[in-house]
Amino acid sequence: MAKSNGNESILVVDDSTDTLEMLERNLKSKGYRVFTVQSVAEAIKILDVTPIDLIITDIKMPKVSGFDLIEHVKENYKNMEIVVITGYPSIGGAIRAVKIGAEEYLPKPFTDDELFSVVQRALEKLLMRRTMRDRLQKVPSAPFGIIGKSEQMRKIFEAVEKAASASATVVISGESGTGKELVARAVHYCSSRASAPFLPVNCGSIPENLLESELFGYVKGAFTGAFETRAGFFQTADGGTIFLDEISETSAAMQVKLLRVLQEKEICMVGSRRIQKVDVRILAATNKDLLDLVKTGVFREDLYYRLNVIDIDIPPLRDRGGDVLLLIGNFTSKFAAEAKKKEPRFSDNALEVLKNYNWPGNVRELENVIQRLVIMNEESIIDVPDLPSLMRSSICRELGLNRTLAEVEAEHIGYVLAGVKGNKTQAAKILGIDRKTLREKLKEKHS
Repeated sequence: MAKSNGNESILVVDDSTDTLEMLERNLKSKGYRVFTVQSVAEAIKILDVTPIDLIITDIKMPKVSGFDLIEHVKENYKNMEIVVITGYPSIGGAIRAVKIGAEEYLPKPFTDDELFSVVQRALEKLLMRRTMRDRLQKVPSAPFGIIGKSEQMRKIFEAVEKAASASATVVISGESGTGKELVARAVHYCSSRASAPFLPVNCGSIPENLLESELFGYVKGAFTGAFETRAGFFQTADGGTIFLDEISETSAAMQVKLLRVLQEKEICMVGSRRIQKVDVRILAATNKDLLDLVKTGVFREDLYYRLNVIDIDIPPLRDRGGDVLLLIGNFTSKFAAEAKKKEPRFSDNALEVLKNYNWPGNVRELENVIQRLVIMNEESIIDVPDLPSLMRSSICRELGLNRTLAEVEAEHIGYVLAGVKGNKTQAAKILGIDRKTLREKLKEKHS
């Protein structure tokens, strides 16, 4: 949850002078701006002229009660939290206070730590609500079309600018779903090559025996089925940029050919001996540590250093703080418009769950979740029960009693692979199986 900055304005309402003095002293020690009054009438006067973030009010006061103040605030002011304190605690009073709009209920006497904890929780929820309100408004134009305002993303924007102004090769690293292709497109379209083609190639999805012909093209008769001469991605992208995603999945033989392209700026079509010069900038992406693959002999060291002139490492979504709320707002607007539906609102609890979720699938997973929620939800408010079950608190899930053996096995394999940064050889050794068995289990996991 987002942290309050400690500079918020707090209005304390209590008919006890001693209580007011104690609360004012303690809250000011934490840096809060504090206003104190002894009646609801005085409180309303303050609210009319002074922006207040949080109200701390007693319930039993002469003439007008704290309950009346809560109802007045909820009917006349937005984005203001309320904490109730009382020396006459009761279950009925607590229920009524929360029902009409109080965020927290604190019975007297209370310790300083209890006070600070309640105040901090209320202000954090206020900050989250305000942040989400801003995010749900039309998202301003983002740098390079990439949404993010966190310090981590600011560094990515700076790296994109520097990479776009150069002609060197770039390696874009990061977990799956972090937006590596989006960053690659930003580098291309902000560069002097923007008017030329940008061609993304997923090296992991093209069979090894076809990758060479797809990249470099082939001449008629080069192999069975080659009924005509066909240009490859490098010829098509001439003058522009080619984006080699999952570069770590290429074979040793293909790595040699890519090294030649980088060194000599030339290719040879399959079935031909004629050398062709190409002017193509190469951007590569990987969700694995290439240097680790170099050390294990899986990836060529000379190719690694040829590629890794500029390195852009995209942070996982879980490390991007408030960007989660920004992305939720953007995706909600996007998918509501596509579905021609009114944008739903997320409850505070739902936002807290979404913000604190680990997001192993990163931005791609978040986008899919929000799309599903917008399409499937028929209510105006999306609450915690509407979220995917894996995000909700569940005793069965915590004990692992609602999962099949295959699910448990797949999860363990995932943990091991993450621990060795995707090194299948090392993972297979830890799991006590061979690489072939591991590949088969990974295929089952994604099937």
